[in-house]
Amino acid sequence: MLYDFVENIIERCIYMKVNGSRFVILVLYVDDILLATNDVAMLHDVKKFLCNNCEMKDMGKAYYVIGIEIFRDRSQGLLRLSKKGYINKLLERLIMDKCSVGIVPIHKGDKECPRNDLEREKVKYILYVLMVGSLMKKIIGKLKKEDLRYLQGTKDYIFTYRRSNNLEVIGYSNSNYVGCMDSRKSIFGYIFLLDGWAISWMSAKSFVIVTSTMEVEFVTCFEAIIQE
Repeated sequence: MLYDFVENIIERCIYMKVNGSRFVILVLYVDDILLATNDVAMLHDVKKFLCNNCEMKDMGKAYYVIGIEIFRDRSQGLLRLSKKGYINKLLERLIMDKCSVGIVPIHKGDKECPRNDLEREKVKYILYVLMVGSLMKKIIGKLKKEDLRYLQGTKDYIFTYRRSNNLEVIGYSNSNYVGCMDSRKSIFGYIFLLDGWAISWMSAKSFVIVTSTMEVEFVTCFEAIIQE
C-alpha cells in the first residue's frame, strides 16, 4: 500500500499507518476519506501526501458522514453520533414524518412469515419490486410502518462515547434456533462493547440450516469471533 498504509484484512476500506506509538487510520467511502490519528503532525503529513497525489479538497473536521451527524466535546472527552437528520429525511421520503411513535419495532410473538398462499404471493411481488427498485415508497410505507414508527420514537437517541484508557473489548452472542419458519434457518446476533460502549453489532439469519441448538450456538460463536 502507498505511503506505508496497510489494508485492514476484515474491512477492506480501512487502512492504517503506524510509526512507533503514532498512527493514522484512513477510512475510504466511495470518493470520501476520513482520517483519525493520535498525532497532529502525522495527520498534516498524510493530508499533504494525499493532496499532492490525488485531486482532492480538505473539508476540515467531519460533521456529517453517510447520514451520521458527529458532535464533539473535547473538554469533556465526548464523541456523539446521531442519525436524526437521516431518519427525518427517510420518514419524509416515505410520507411518514407525521406518524405516531412506536415503542418497539416488533412485538413479542409476532411472526413475520406469510400465513397463507395469498400473503406468500404478495411477498414474492414485494421482493421483485425491491430488487427492481421501483415503488419503494409504496411498499415500505405499507408494510414497514412499525419499523418507521419505532424510528420516529428513537430518532433523538444518540450514541455517546467517552474518552477512556480502558480498551477492553467485551462481546456477547445469542441465537434463536429455527427463528425463520419459512427457510428453517436460525437467527444469530452479537454485540461488542469497548469500555461499555457499543461499537459493533449484528442480527441476521444464519447462512446454513442447522439441526440442533448446540450447532446453532457454534455457528453464532463463529460469526462473533470472525467479527472480533
